[in-house]
Amino acid sequence: MPVDRVLLASPRGFCAGVEKAIKALAWMVRVFDPPVYCYHEIVHNRHVVDQFRAQGVIFVDDIDDVPPGAPLMLSAHGSAPEVVESARDRGRVVVDAVCPLVTKVHHELKVRARKGYTVLYVGHEGHEEAVGTMAVAPGSVRLVQSESEVDAAAAELGPDHPVALLAQTTLSHDEWSGIMGRARDRFPELWMPNRSDLCFATTNRQAALKAIAGQADAVVVIGSINSSNTRALEQVALACGAPRVYRVNEASELPDDLTGTVAVTAGASAPDELVDAVVARLAPRHGVEEIHVTVEDEYFPPPPELRDLLRGLSAALAVSLAAPPVPDPDSGPLGGDRAVSAADVLSGLSG
Repeated sequence: MPVDRVLLASPRGFCAGVEKAIKALAWMVRVFDPPVYCYHEIVHNRHVVDQFRAQGVIFVDDIDDVPPGAPLMLSAHGSAPEVVESARDRGRVVVDAVCPLVTKVHHELKVRARKGYTVLYVGHEGHEEAVGTMAVAPGSVRLVQSESEVDAAAAELGPDHPVALLAQTTLSHDEWSGIMGRARDRFPELWMPNRSDLCFATTNRQAALKAIAGQADAVVVIGSINSSNTRALEQVALACGAPRVYRVNEASELPDDLTGTVAVTAGASAPDELVDAVVARLAPRHGVEEIHVTVEDEYFPPPPELRDLLRGLSAALAVSLAAPPVPDPDSGPLGGDRAVSAADVLSGLSG
């Protein structure tokens, strides 16, 4: 299906939080005999989840499904406080791979609730990040998904009630900005964090797509349907007036009749190998032009529980000549973690 050319958005694909989570779960797979358990999908990408399933990872939606003493990872989307507490019961080894940006929102919600605020949380009902965040202070938070729901909250609470506005990190900027504007109008003393709750990676990927979508005859967004930031990219492409917009999990889902210029991007949990396969199937006659809008150099270190786990294993194995050595987590692979990509880690798992 040769098209004329491909415009490739940059940044695209894995963000720092996804990198952290994938590498952490890969360490769990290497350290423990299967099965390793993970509460919810480690990230919202079918391809990544299937790769870990092939390595013996069992994904569960209920902590009670995890046997006592079993190794357990909590997903990047963040978990409710009672889930974290329950996970650490019954002798389980637990590593929490929550994205630091989600942790920031949890902290903001907890602080505002303690100060007597009602928190309007802009998010998607049922999304794991939203569920986990709202559980931090369920009596002080209400979900809003539209400007009309902000109006309803204002009618109930009144303009003088202390109100804070927080957001799911993976929203599209356009989706967030309309609700934020309405909340500012309805609540003159509205509290908001100094730094936006929207994930920088989500915002960057949307900006990169906006830079190319208007030049394209079709836009291809790579990522899974349960990925909020991937769906936000679809919304961005449609808002830019792209004549045809397709979300695909992989190259085999591309329509056969694409022509002209095709813009390609990927959600923050979609690996680059899927992008490479899509571009190869498009087979652009006049090549690929990569459009850069910014350079991301953010890095999130491995979870502290993982560092402690590997440090403990190193100490235990130091007195056992019968066991193979485990690298010191401060000077070995975890010491050089920033230089190792999650894509390489996934490739090593399946190799």
